[in-house]
Amino acid sequence: MAVESIVSGALLIGGVALALGALVMVWRGRQGGGSLPTSGDGIDVLRRLAQSQMELSGRLSQMAESQSLAQAQLAERLQAQERHVSRVLEQRLEDLGRQVGERLQASGQQTVAQMHEVRERLAVIDQAQKTMTDLSSQIISLQDILGNKQSRGAFGEIQLHDLITTILPPSVCRFQAVLSNGRRADCLLALPNPPGSIVIDAKFPLESYYALRAAGDEVATTQASRSFASDVLKHVKDISERYIIPGETAESALMFLPSEAVYAELYARFPEVVEKSYRARVWIVSPTTLMATLTTVRAVLKDATMREQSGIIQAEVVRLLDDLKRLDGRVGKLATHFSQTQEDVRQVQISTDKLLRRGEAIESLHVDGGVSDQESGGLVPPPLP
Repeated sequence: MAVESIVSGALLIGGVALALGALVMVWRGRQGGGSLPTSGDGIDVLRRLAQSQMELSGRLSQMAESQSLAQAQLAERLQAQERHVSRVLEQRLEDLGRQVGERLQASGQQTVAQMHEVRERLAVIDQAQKTMTDLSSQIISLQDILGNKQSRGAFGEIQLHDLITTILPPSVCRFQAVLSNGRRADCLLALPNPPGSIVIDAKFPLESYYALRAAGDEVATTQASRSFASDVLKHVKDISERYIIPGETAESALMFLPSEAVYAELYARFPEVVEKSYRARVWIVSPTTLMATLTTVRAVLKDATMREQSGIIQAEVVRLLDDLKRLDGRVGKLATHFSQTQEDVRQVQISTDKLLRRGEAIESLHVDGGVSDQESGGLVPPPLP
């Protein structure tokens, strides 16, 4: 359509040019003398204009063909570029879709893993919450136990029993042992002299300790401190009077405090109470220090057992030496027998050698065939020495 428009425009321009040429000729004739040009001149002019128009039309046709060819080549290039762009876009869209799919898959897997981890953590949290609930109920039960004096005493005795039976053999432990004065001790350790049997009694001054911890002012603190010290010293005095019996028990006894907090409070803020317990020969111990004391007691028991067994070991060593002496005598006699046997074997070897030499001498004689010993004059080799 563009090429046809160009050709039509060119033809129109040619016609206009031809008309303009004719008008110019007319105008020039009028300017020259007022007469029109001859018919031959006009025809030549028109012919030249027509020829120019034809040449112009041919050039315009060539230009239109060239333009049409260029448009066709341009359209082909555009189509090729369009196909190339389409392929590139399709490839990129495919790559983008694959990448998006891979990322979505990885994101889905990561989300699944995170959800699994979240479920595991929630399970752990549920278990921890259950454990905390159980622990809370146990703490409430423990508070109920510690709130009652009898239950608190039983709690201290059970803890003492567990600690002692874990470290020491049952043969040296007597629980709820009755002494000669009729007093019943929580535990009696039967140790050799010295030091002798040691009594361990469990005490738990918890009310005064709680009052000391709950004191808000100086007056309440002073009063609670006095009450706490008084309770501890009362327990120390009772143990010293009841469980230290000359000739039956050791010269000292142990007071077991089942709480490390009470023990730490006593040794940190009441050194005078500790000094008075030392003078009363009552050693205050906590679960940790009792374990260390029992470990020392076990070493003492092991040493005492070794000492008791040393006499038996010495007697066995003496018997062993006697057996060794008898064995040495029997080995000497056996050596004598071996020596005699060796001599007999030597004599047998000598006789065997004589026989062998005599046989070799007989074998070395050269006797003529058919001649006996008598015919040969009785030539017999002399006996071997």
